[in-house]
Amino acid sequence: MPPRIPGVQRLGTFSLCLRPAIKPPTSSLLPVTQTASLSQKEKRRLAKQDPYRWAQMQQRKAAHLKRREEIEAVRDAQYGDPVRGLTTPFVESFDSAGQAQLSKPPVGEDGTPLEEPHELPTSPHILNNLIEKKELDAAIDIAYTLTRPMPTELVPVESDEYQQHVERHERNHAKAVEALNRITHMDNGSAKDKLHANIRRCVETFGRHQTDTFLRPKALSRGQEREEKPVRGGPDTGSSEVQIAILTAKIRALANELERGRGYKDKVGKRDLRLMLHRRQKLLRYMDRKERGSDRWKHMIQTLGLSPATWKEQITI
Repeated sequence: MPPRIPGVQRLGTFSLCLRPAIKPPTSSLLPVTQTASLSQKEKRRLAKQDPYRWAQMQQRKAAHLKRREEIEAVRDAQYGDPVRGLTTPFVESFDSAGQAQLSKPPVGEDGTPLEEPHELPTSPHILNNLIEKKELDAAIDIAYTLTRPMPTELVPVESDEYQQHVERHERNHAKAVEALNRITHMDNGSAKDKLHANIRRCVETFGRHQTDTFLRPKALSRGQEREEKPVRGGPDTGSSEVQIAILTAKIRALANELERGRGYKDKVGKRDLRLMLHRRQKLLRYMDRKERGSDRWKHMIQTLGLSPATWKEQITI
């Protein structure tokens, strides 16, 4: 390529080609014409002189700003909140410890619901006082059998007295069953009882003794061989996803309490919330390194609604 000689700065450029021409150039005594580039301020001044051109510029700018706001809104929604992340039905069920079948929609100033309630995942087999439904039913059946009146020689089955004993036993048994149902129902439990119930739900949902049966393991790189792991002897309570789910339940319960009444003055509660958020962030970053893209990671993120704000960048509340 022939060399080019730059011109004077800020006055445009002119090039001098040293390639021999076919025809001898005609001599010209006119000076070399140089043009200067217009600044943005000068372009705006010239555009304002033409109303149609100025209106077009303003219209393009407004459309650009509107589109940028839409993109930022979608990005913020996907990024989520570092405390609550993205609300999912499983996370909403933490409030009732898996007993409510429908969610509580937000209400307006006049008390009307703003949206339709949706279904929530339930765990009716989990009861208060660390009892399961099958254990309660077994205890009720044993108590019914032990307290049922037995016929004797003096009180045979055909006698009216025995039938009265049976009817009285049925009434007393029904009252006892109703009392046990009220005592063991989660609606009558404290916040600590609901937390224990949510912990059991997290272990059942994310424990590897359950997820290993339907979730595929992480794909191995070329040349690696999968190691055979021993069968788990009991419920999995120490895996990272289980601890993350338990921390999510605790964070939601504490965040709800801080939003009520004068919770904004609870400095100890805010400190505990920050500690749990940072603890969950460390576990999520570990899972991000170890299980990123696997079925176990997707199952945890989608069920708990954990957005990038919960483990990326710095968390400040």
